[in-house]
Amino acid sequence: MRRGLTPLRRTAAAAAAALMPVPALLLAAAPAHAAGYRYWSYWEGTASGGWTYAQVGPSMARPADGSVQGFRFAVSADAAAKAAQPRTPADFAAVCAATPAAEGRKRIAVVVDFGVPADAPAGEAPPQDAPRTACAQVAPDAGAAEALAAVAKPLRYNGSAMLCGISGYPRQGCGEQVAEEPGPAAAPTGTPDTAAAEPASDSDGSGWAGLLAGAAALAAVAGAALWQSRRRSR
Repeated sequence: MRRGLTPLRRTAAAAAAALMPVPALLLAAAPAHAAGYRYWSYWEGTASGGWTYAQVGPSMARPADGSVQGFRFAVSADAAAKAAQPRTPADFAAVCAATPAAEGRKRIAVVVDFGVPADAPAGEAPPQDAPRTACAQVAPDAGAAEALAAVAKPLRYNGSAMLCGISGYPRQGCGEQVAEEPGPAAAPTGTPDTAAAEPASDSDGSGWAGLLAGAAALAAVAGAALWQSRRRSR
């Protein structure tokens, strides 16, 4: 006897496959009105004094002695290509000149840029205008997050280990979308465990309504195919 899926099972499997992407679409396509995300981006200093966007979060990064780690709070439209960099050079010698080397410890220069007032959440303002610099002296195996905690407490994280606040700023919010101009925005990366921000809510419900209608249509098509298969098998 030939074995295989019956027409009924094949139809059911096809219906399940067709419906599977719908939840992902509901999460990813939620209103396309966001100009960017408001969040703390994480950077690594280069030998030339510039900055490169970190590929892992500070909780996973293990910077070497003599390195520079930067953090910038801003509204950025694209995490990898257009994120706002710290507004001061990555200069280890300038930051750690007054901190002598110690046996069994490593020195990491930390730059914290609180950003500009225009990027601050409603009702808040950056604690200072210019970036803050400090030399963290930590254990040899310490990560970037530990170096940051050594010089810029308190830190605030969300349940996904995303870095939300440095030195108490901002007091609330974490990687939220900022609606200003049409067009999609890339979710922030480079934060601890590369956690993505939650999608913003749709103020008029029209975006979600369209997606839900599409899901309902897919369900209706799948149901009709299933009914036809059952009818033929009788």
